[in-house]
Amino acid sequence: MSTTEITAADVKALRERTGAAMMDCKSALSEAGGDAEKAVELLRVKGQASADKRSGRSTSEGVISSYVHATGKIGVLVEVQCETDFVARNDDFRGFAREIALHVAAAAPRYVSAEEVPAEEEAAERQVFEAKAAEEGKPENVRERIVEGQLAKWRKEIALLDQIHVNADKHEGKTIETLRAEAAARTGENIRIARFARFEVGAED
Repeated sequence: MSTTEITAADVKALRERTGAAMMDCKSALSEAGGDAEKAVELLRVKGQASADKRSGRSTSEGVISSYVHATGKIGVLVEVQCETDFVARNDDFRGFAREIALHVAAAAPRYVSAEEVPAEEEAAERQVFEAKAAEEGKPENVRERIVEGQLAKWRKEIALLDQIHVNADKHEGKTIETLRAEAAARTGENIRIARFARFEVGAED
């Protein structure tokens, strides 16, 4: 497919799917010869490269967003940072922060990222998985692979960025990290989920 055969509808559909700028979508479709899937992959790679460049930039602005469940028994505060006050006041950015607060209320992550999990906590969890693998009589040569797989699953259960947003249909099964990267691409700024606090009536720390 030549460039002339790429319609405005094609570009619009790709933009809605990826959140990338119109010109970037048109360029990706041209480069991909009109193949939408290939264009998505091109935008993903380019978006990640841009995100990597943005990730070192200072995030001194942002918002505190909150969510309280209808029952009044679960509440969340989340701090999402960006680079400028202009973006901090942007409806799209604030909407992203609200979506994160809602997710934290429902999914109850314990850390923002897997890197924040204390080494001693991971070591203790590893021991549990290793003991279980030995108890089940798994061959030694496959135990490590099994344990690593279980640890990866465990990290996804407790680390916010690795979790799939609870509203999977609305967010197409994307992880919080993917949604964060897309928000950063749309705003052109480094966006960081700094911290969160989740409160549940009757729950103990």
